[in-house]
Amino acid sequence: MNRTSIKLDEPLILVGCGNMGYALLRGWIETSTVDAVAVHVVEPVRVLRERAVALGVNTHETCETLPAKAGLVVLALKPQVLQNELPPYQRFSDGAVFVSIAAGVPSGKLKLLLGSPHIVRAMPNTPTAIGKGSTIIFADSAVEDGELENVVSLFRAGGAVHQVTREDLIDAATAISGSGPAYIFYLIECLSDAARELGLPAEIASKLAKETVHGAAALAFASNDDPAELRRQVTSPHGTTAAAMSVLTAESALPALIMRTAKAAFHRSLELGRAGELGSTPSGQGD
Repeated sequence: MNRTSIKLDEPLILVGCGNMGYALLRGWIETSTVDAVAVHVVEPVRVLRERAVALGVNTHETCETLPAKAGLVVLALKPQVLQNELPPYQRFSDGAVFVSIAAGVPSGKLKLLLGSPHIVRAMPNTPTAIGKGSTIIFADSAVEDGELENVVSLFRAGGAVHQVTREDLIDAATAISGSGPAYIFYLIECLSDAARELGLPAEIASKLAKETVHGAAALAFASNDDPAELRRQVTSPHGTTAAAMSVLTAESALPALIMRTAKAAFHRSLELGRAGELGSTPSGQGD
């Protein structure tokens, strides 16, 4: 993975240091993508501020104590709180690029709230915390190439970055890579439960489930064959895997379930964007 240190003429501000915000921050600092002294984190929750402090960055309980200028403002906030939380950051609109990771909130809404067309939407996922993340970004046409390169470098610190030219694809990506780690974690849970039901000790069951998912994903990345071919290679005719696959493929059981799962996340992403427009949810930070 290629990682690039970025130099900013003005500070980088991270608004919200919940699970996703902290995962991003940790990636920036541990890969030296950004100098810690250039980063200012706004987080009202003390325990969340303290873990940011441990990374060597500047922290603030509110935006009132922030520096006068900023080069990048990363908004790691829930979509429901943007209506209340974003207006104070309009004071950075003259020189900053705003990067939002709020699911479902369109750039048009962000422009109105921030008074700036320099908007980038991004959808990272939690494996970003260990450099194995996947992020989809969409940039408004007002964002200049150099500014976009800085944003890409920020997210590349946590893994792969993919850019789309249609904003609606961000919501589609949310349903796959954004929410996807939860699907995989649940698969690991189910495999582990099945292993215990078949008589394996709990510790071995858990390790086998994790190792199997990790190994299969690593093989998929390392191989030139597509996943369908890799699956065929494992599935010997009339063997144990074939017996198992007959259950998963019966009446397209698993494909149909995965499609319903992804569509549920996709539609919820759109709902969250509409909820943000109402501005009726109490304010808060984090994700």
